Parts: sequence; structure tokens; C-alpha cells
Amino acid sequence: MVGKYKVITLCGSTRFKDEFLEEQKRLTLEGNIVISVGLFGHSGDSEVWTEGTKEMLDDMHKRKIDMADEIYVINKGGYIGESTRSEIEYAKATGKGVRYLEEN
Repeated sequence: MVGKYKVITLCGSTRFKDEFLEEQKRLTLEGNIVISVGLFGHSGDSEVWTEGTKEMLDDMHKRKIDMADEIYVINKGGYIGESTRSEIEYAKATGKGVRYLEEN
């Protein structure tokens, strides 16, 4: 299959590492370009918690949303934290579609 591919940025708590990897694979196999997080701070990547790194990563993730057609929220158990809520608001404000792993 060759053609135009939808670009999807994954958003959600990095505590859901397994779900991020599973959804990245599924969405890719469906023919999407998937942009994900670079580190899983809540799943062992302690580099996130050094001075200034989390703020940089949060800003960088907004730039990933800028590159996307839509975001896909990994909201296992309905959980949406403060950073993810901010990303959803940003995506909506910039006209991006928003889909969820689990519908609210």
C-alpha cells in the first residue's frame, strides 16, 4: 500500500507503556504514521525527572501534535492526567482530531 498516510500522535500517561507499544503497532499496521513519546518516565526512564527535562518533553510533545492530523489518547481505565489533559486541549485548539483508547 502506497499513498497518503494519516499522522497520529499518541498521548497519555507513560505509566501505560505496554498500551503505547500495542497501539503504536496496531495503528501502524492500519496504515498510519505514528508519533509516540520518547521516554516512559512513569515506567522506568528516570531521565525524565532531571531538572528541566519534563518541561522540554512536554513542549516537544506539543510540537509532535503540531505535526499530526489527530491525537490518539491512551486513557486506560479512563485515566487522563494533567499533562495529557493539556495535550487534548492543545489538540482541540489547533483543530486536530481526538480519539481515545477507551471512550468516556
